[in-house]
Amino acid sequence: MPFAVYVLGLAVFAQGTSEFMLSGLVSSIATDLDVSLSAAGLLTSAFAAGMVLGAPLMALFSRTWPRRRALLLFLAVFIAVHVVGALTPSYGVLLAARFVGALANAGFWAVALAAAVSMVPDGLRGRATAVVVGGVTIACVVGVPAGAVLGERWGWRAAFWAVAVVSLPALWAITRSIPGGIPGGRGRGTASARQVPGRAPASAPAPTSAPAPAPAPASTSAPAPTSVRDELRLLAAPHLRPTLLTMALVQGATFCAFSYLEPLLTRTTGLTTTWVPLALALFGAGAFLGVGAAGRYAERRPTAFIAYGMAALALGWSTLALTAVRPVAALALIPLLGMLAFGTGTALITRVLGLAGRSSTLAGAFGTSAFNLGAAVGPWAGGLALEAGGGYRAPVWVSAALMALALLTEGARMVWRARLPARSRERERERGRERGSTAG
Repeated sequence: MPFAVYVLGLAVFAQGTSEFMLSGLVSSIATDLDVSLSAAGLLTSAFAAGMVLGAPLMALFSRTWPRRRALLLFLAVFIAVHVVGALTPSYGVLLAARFVGALANAGFWAVALAAAVSMVPDGLRGRATAVVVGGVTIACVVGVPAGAVLGERWGWRAAFWAVAVVSLPALWAITRSIPGGIPGGRGRGTASARQVPGRAPASAPAPTSAPAPAPAPASTSAPAPTSVRDELRLLAAPHLRPTLLTMALVQGATFCAFSYLEPLLTRTTGLTTTWVPLALALFGAGAFLGVGAAGRYAERRPTAFIAYGMAALALGWSTLALTAVRPVAALALIPLLGMLAFGTGTALITRVLGLAGRSSTLAGAFGTSAFNLGAAVGPWAGGLALEAGGGYRAPVWVSAALMALALLTEGARMVWRARLPARSRERERERGRERGSTAG
């Protein structure tokens, strides 16, 4: 695995800490800014909404930029808005800062996912995706509990400062390790011009002092970037839309329960606030294991992996809602649910990248938008359930309902696929192979 892929995971760790850390800070933010608990929960929805809109927009905005430049710009903006968030006394400004930070994070994710899969052979595509997504799971294990501890001891603003500081080393690492070429181009430093394990190198770049060489043969040259029209046409493809909808529902279930995990544990389960960082770390540890399992096994039997994972999640969220008053049961279920949620989510992202093809620079954007559409709707729906007087278990029941919808969506997709004529399925597989063979 190229070192640059791990660098992308490092940057995603800092950004994932920001995205998830509010689950341990909502009460202190609500008290400090004099807003309701559901309003504080909307800070997570605002971040997710920015990710939904930002992923395709930022990917289109930066699609002709060198990937290194795009990643550096997005990360620099992300750092700046966290400084603003740490300083502002206004809920409105904090809400806007979360949204703008999410736009930058979305752009980074879209470019990072496309860059990661372009730097590895086809057989390592799932593992490359898992490394990048794994940055989020490590954030859940380390960053989010640390943010909860900082928030408890020095206030929630300390957690925002910590995210800004942790992001700084990633800026330097990206400068040193990420290829600087334009996606799909043949220029010096492009990912497609770099040798990857198990492949013969493409035609070597000419020295800067030498005349430009003649164009390489078609078989060894990198492809021209896919047109914007062709990439946007992917959204109309019937094989992609059900997967994106399923991904949104799965992530909606995850974020709905996770965003209100702290009040559930302290006000229903009866644990003290000192247990919250441990519970968040348990969830993150499970998520780390789930991403690793998806990277190793999801590509072997992806449909079964996703279907079983979703069924287990529906059962798991329901069980947590029923047993939330029992501390031992709740703490035992939390890491299991983290493993199932992130393992299934990673497998769905890998499916999207495979369906869209490696020549697509918007594939990561589509997956990111679907991921965060759920992350926006989930906390909002959980907040509505709280405001309706459903109690602190209500968001967990909403998560179970969202998983039931996800199972119905995946089942409909499987039925549709089974009814496709054999010739149509073969043509679809051939198109997927053609898209997948365009890298390097």
